[in-house]
Amino acid sequence: MNIVLCGMMGVGKSTVGIKVAELTKRRWVDTDQLIANRYGRILDIFEYYGEAHFRQLESEIVEELSQKDGLIISTGGGLVLKWENAELLKKNGKIFFLNASLDTLLSRVQGDDTRPLLRHTGARERLETLLNERTPIYRHVADFALETDGKSADEVAAEIFAIMRKL
Repeated sequence: MNIVLCGMMGVGKSTVGIKVAELTKRRWVDTDQLIANRYGRILDIFEYYGEAHFRQLESEIVEELSQKDGLIISTGGGLVLKWENAELLKKNGKIFFLNASLDTLLSRVQGDDTRPLLRHTGARERLETLLNERTPIYRHVADFALETDGKSADEVAAEIFAIMRKL
């Protein structure tokens, strides 16, 4: 069974994923990193081919990863918004929604010009819109939801580890 982390950009999916992998002695993969390694910078993919093409690449990665077992998978912020992706990941995994407040997310992504969805608009307004649109979907697809405000990556990873031990 895989452990899948979803949530907004800046919530700590990659950092927590690495920590969970250390605790569980499993292999960690990051869907955005896989895409960048195979196809080039995500920023360039968005700019030259558009968001729809990027989302298709995400779906291809999900199809591949969903057939594997024992992984810790950190997903891109929009990956589970496509129902088919979430369903594939659920077949062989448990999805954890990592949630954080707008202020926490903003403090982590402000000034990061590698995030294509925040490049051409006010970061706070855009992030708030995305948070409001995506949070209900994240909650719907997730098997578990964890609040991360005020917690370290180690604390969140320990919560995930404790939940998985009970299953």
